[in-house]
Amino acid sequence: MSEVSTFRLYLLRATYLLLLVGLGLTAWPGIVHHKLSTPLMDGVVSSILATVAVLAIIGLRYPLKMLPLLFFELIWKSTWLLAFALPLHLAGQVDPDTQQTIVACLMGIIFPIAIPWPYVYRKYIKESGDRWWKAAS
Repeated sequence: MSEVSTFRLYLLRATYLLLLVGLGLTAWPGIVHHKLSTPLMDGVVSSILATVAVLAIIGLRYPLKMLPLLFFELIWKSTWLLAFALPLHLAGQVDPDTQQTIVACLMGIIFPIAIPWPYVYRKYIKESGDRWWKAAS
């Protein structure tokens, strides 16, 4: 029995490719052509997102080993939507920049679809974790 179907592996690879292309087109230009006056946190965010794009390249080759990258994407987008976007929406204070970020984060709907949850359960929940110390000889 195969752990994850070939279709699921290709779906994961397509997801990593989407990350690579999307972030490659949005994050990397801001790094390559930034100004010295770029606000600190804008530079930090751009650097983190560009790093996700680079790590997505590894996900193309090792889609299961790079699942934590998809977890990171799913969790930060969900957190931002629930903690920041939803209260702004409920207060009627969504500006065009926030709306653009909401749309970008909602594109993360692909992550829970692409992630092979039975595999995640077996490997990250049910399976024993790595040991914490070296056993005595």
